[in-house]
Amino acid sequence: MSGTNQSCDPPNKNGNTMLNGKTKIAYFSMEIGLKSEIPTYSGGLGVLAGDTIRAAADLNLPMVAISLVSRKGYFRQRLTPEGQQIEESDSWEPSQYMDMLPAEITVPLYGRAVKVKAWQYDVVNPAGRSVPALLLDTDVEGNLPSDRAITNYLYGGDMRYRLEQEVVLGIGGVRILDALGYRIRRYHMNEGHSALLALELLKKNGLDHNKVRDMCVFTTHTPVEAAFDKFPYMLFDEVLPGYIPQSELRALSGGDGFLNMAKLALNLSSYVNGVTKRHSEQSQAIFPGYRIKAITNGIHSYTWTCECFRNLYDKYITGWAIEPSLLVRASVIPDEELVEAHRGAKKTLIDYVNSTTGAAMDYETLTIGFARRATGYKRANMIFSDIDRLRSIASGGKIQLVYAGKAHPRDEPGKAMIREIFRYARELRDEIKIVYLEGYNMDLALKIISGVDLWLNTPQPPMEASGTSGMKAAHNGVVNFSVLDGWWIEGWMEGITGWAIGPPPDLKLSDQERRRRELRDLYNKLEYIIVPMFYDRKDEWHRIMTNSIEKVASYFNSHRMMSNYVMEAYL
Repeated sequence: MSGTNQSCDPPNKNGNTMLNGKTKIAYFSMEIGLKSEIPTYSGGLGVLAGDTIRAAADLNLPMVAISLVSRKGYFRQRLTPEGQQIEESDSWEPSQYMDMLPAEITVPLYGRAVKVKAWQYDVVNPAGRSVPALLLDTDVEGNLPSDRAITNYLYGGDMRYRLEQEVVLGIGGVRILDALGYRIRRYHMNEGHSALLALELLKKNGLDHNKVRDMCVFTTHTPVEAAFDKFPYMLFDEVLPGYIPQSELRALSGGDGFLNMAKLALNLSSYVNGVTKRHSEQSQAIFPGYRIKAITNGIHSYTWTCECFRNLYDKYITGWAIEPSLLVRASVIPDEELVEAHRGAKKTLIDYVNSTTGAAMDYETLTIGFARRATGYKRANMIFSDIDRLRSIASGGKIQLVYAGKAHPRDEPGKAMIREIFRYARELRDEIKIVYLEGYNMDLALKIISGVDLWLNTPQPPMEASGTSGMKAAHNGVVNFSVLDGWWIEGWMEGITGWAIGPPPDLKLSDQERRRRELRDLYNKLEYIIVPMFYDRKDEWHRIMTNSIEKVASYFNSHRMMSNYVMEAYL
């Protein structure tokens, strides 16, 4: 079985183990999006992790992924007619999709040994190459009931529960890899949730900081300091009594009364990166004194291209799925076939919308999509800031809106935003068709990002570290209309790949003035550029669709991203 009985490669003449054969890169992530039926992800971070593993399989990279089994998932979303989010259980049975490995290890919790086992799911690409994903599970016979529940809920419970999970992920992950015979050259921490792996490596290597740094890579996805995981030292001492000298722990993680997981990862990694150029600059400002580089995120092209466009690319751009940079040749695709492929994707979405909501949307209206985590800084309600102006733009049935996205169960402002959109949908029902689709997951995301005409993104700068939904849209010829934050700063070419909303992020403006300019662009560009072009200047619209594929999809993909990691972080 893949992932067991691994032997190490012979060292090269310099004594370094090379990244090939049986030597592995271990990729740790609290969540991982493998498929919709396996609810071990909540949003962008997990989907990115899944795309990373899929790209590694395509590129034949020697990688193994570590995550948690999250037996009860995140949650299944149900929405009432008023937009009230109801969180329902999303339990699943791992044995239906993967195999339990024979190895068993323990992690220390509260002075007792908690047993951990691992399920293996092989991510296999069309050529038969695979990367194993190991999902750690504490629901093991002999564990206390409370311990068996540690790996039940993704991002569930309180701070104590989260720390217990991070012990299993970081410390347990290192130990299970050892037990399975893996020889790991690099440990890649996808966000700080897994940073305790660095402490485990310290213990294994006689507290040799330099040796551990040489093994660790840290990618931060968080744009604001307040969002990093922090645990009181008193809690850490209770959960992991005597695990590591307190002086050592405090020196590595900030010493301000809290174990800062980001600082722990920073201090024990030789390579640290943000997920866009802008985010790396922000991270450098948050953590002065550290060298934080930039590797801009990408998405797995084949996974996030709908069937209509896969068939189109197969016809005109041979080999695009394994080498997405070839999409730079998209101009060879005749406009009429590009339009026909989009028409097919749009029909799939509109048929789904109408069958599930009864909204009676049509195939010819400019359809705007907004689907992502429902939380305040994403500003899903921004387009409703001036209802009279929106009514004027939409008069005559010129636009229709498709929304989707989950709010975290404890994010009351995010839930309120969903209810607000439902309220506007009722208020405007005779003028603008608006739907909010429930049960957002990977399958629904693909329907939306490929089936709309325009992808709307309105985050509050600088809160969008990267964002990847617009990259997915571009792979399907969908045009982006976005605030200049995250990846769009790099992908935006005004009127060529899409349009910007508001000023650049480095322009010094008051919050009030920035919002005024954002709203001006949102409504003016929609009314005077986007709507007229979509209906009256089809050739120009089709050119921007082609540009989206040619200039955005060809670069913002996970194959390019993983090549960057190999060259900069892994070798």
